[in-house]
Amino acid sequence: MLTLNQRRTMNTPIKTEHVSPYLADTHELSNLSSELCDYNMYTDDAALVEAVRREGAQWADNELSAFGKMTGSADYLELGHLANKFIPELETHDRFGKRIDLVKFHPAYHQLMKTSIEHGLHASPWTQPGPGAHVARAARTYLQTQVEAGHGCPITMTFAALPTLRLQPDVARVWEPKVTALIYDPRNVPVEQKLGVTIGMAMTEKQGGSDVRSNSTRAYPISIGGPGQAHELVGHKYFVSAPMCDAFLVLAQAAGGLSCFLLPRWRPDGSKNAMQVLRLKKKMGNASNASSETELRGALAWMVGEEGRGVRNIIEMVSMTRFDCMIGSSAGMRMATSQALHHCSVRSAFGRILNQQPLMQNVLADLALESEAALSLTMRMARAMDHRSDEQEDLLVRLVTAVGKYWICKRTPNHAYEAMECIGGSGVMEDSMMPRLYREAPVNTIWEGSGNVQCLDVLRALSKTPAVIDAFFAEVTQAQGAHPALDRLNADLAKDLKDLRDAEYRARDLVDRMALALQASLLVRHAPAFISDAFCHSRLEQIGHYNYGTLPHGVDCAAILARATPESAHA
Repeated sequence: MLTLNQRRTMNTPIKTEHVSPYLADTHELSNLSSELCDYNMYTDDAALVEAVRREGAQWADNELSAFGKMTGSADYLELGHLANKFIPELETHDRFGKRIDLVKFHPAYHQLMKTSIEHGLHASPWTQPGPGAHVARAARTYLQTQVEAGHGCPITMTFAALPTLRLQPDVARVWEPKVTALIYDPRNVPVEQKLGVTIGMAMTEKQGGSDVRSNSTRAYPISIGGPGQAHELVGHKYFVSAPMCDAFLVLAQAAGGLSCFLLPRWRPDGSKNAMQVLRLKKKMGNASNASSETELRGALAWMVGEEGRGVRNIIEMVSMTRFDCMIGSSAGMRMATSQALHHCSVRSAFGRILNQQPLMQNVLADLALESEAALSLTMRMARAMDHRSDEQEDLLVRLVTAVGKYWICKRTPNHAYEAMECIGGSGVMEDSMMPRLYREAPVNTIWEGSGNVQCLDVLRALSKTPAVIDAFFAEVTQAQGAHPALDRLNADLAKDLKDLRDAEYRARDLVDRMALALQASLLVRHAPAFISDAFCHSRLEQIGHYNYGTLPHGVDCAAILARATPESAHA
């Protein structure tokens, strides 16, 4: 038991004249990375600048420089973060009980949409056709998508819808002026009251997925059937992206077979059309974009194009959206590469800046090679779209859109992960851009047809239009003799494509090699030797190139990093 004096001593505060200097500051902040912002996304991307000029859009150089400065600014990059943090919300009814099917978005989403439309990402090749029109639009889309990918879905669908709408001139006359207007009008009102509109797609059903010919939605003519005539649609659509679009291209079974229809959200009498949004999808990525399930309960729609030719009528739209998947995945690669390069240019470990360490240089250079190869193929396809009156270019579009969509989109998820690993723990944080890039990466591989669907489309093109094979080799052999590995690959492909008996089984191998041949040919012809040589040695010669960071001996990693690293962010 304690004595009274002992207890008094314990209750007496200890007096000291010494105050610890460590009560507030536990350590000095040093060796920290920083946000990649306030840089020019266009002028800091040598591969993009060269591709724009090479493929025929040099006239857009100043405009793209201004656009790149805006997209690289801290305030504008923040819009992408906000649009994904505050995701869309569905209100099926108003407070009085009236059905409204309204999706509400954060203001950041609307600002991104406004920018895209005012800069013509949804329509410029149609309103201002000419040399380089698709190239310039692809470059703007590439820059904008690095900021935020989800809002690009309605922009892409609107862009891709016009060729299909023009199959029905009477319908196009009503809709085209507002589809192509440089005005973003998000109001939930009938088309007659709108200054500008967006167009969506509603094809996928539960029982069919990519097999749209198994769609069960029925179309019933109101009076007479046929092209341009009004029908009522009854059925469901399991994936309707961007349900706040003003109208949707829909596939439904008519008397003459699967047909294409334009279904507006509002009827001409001002009443809400009977397309009811059941719920928004809970997706792993693409958070800013609302994707929904819908029921069509006698929804009014107009047939577009010939009855029974729905797939053929809408195929041009699908081709365009697949091309935008190439742009989007290439943009995701570029932003992931930029983030990793920036971080590793300022962060030290084990006594050295990360990008000065040989193993990290190998990984970063490999990521940069993948990014530049994807961009080169994407921009080459943009030029082909600008010149489809040329048979050779049209054949390339038919074949290589599927090849490029398959390869580039499929390469993106692991690329995003590897870039995240370069950044380390801070790259996994949700207030970093990297988790968003990583979750977004698989989206384009699945949307608009998965990898197998793309490979089957390549085989279909090879069998139905054999001239695409000649167009392919006319393109890749422009680099004949420049690199022995590419010459060997082209020779092997020529032999393998002559015998397509078991082509479906080996389709992925064929399409893999076709994509590599295209990318290698473009890089050999147009990129610096240290880029093309590294690509050919690592992708065409090296056996076992399974992970990024396995570039062979002799690659000039320092030159590759200097070319790819955003510079003005350090100013």
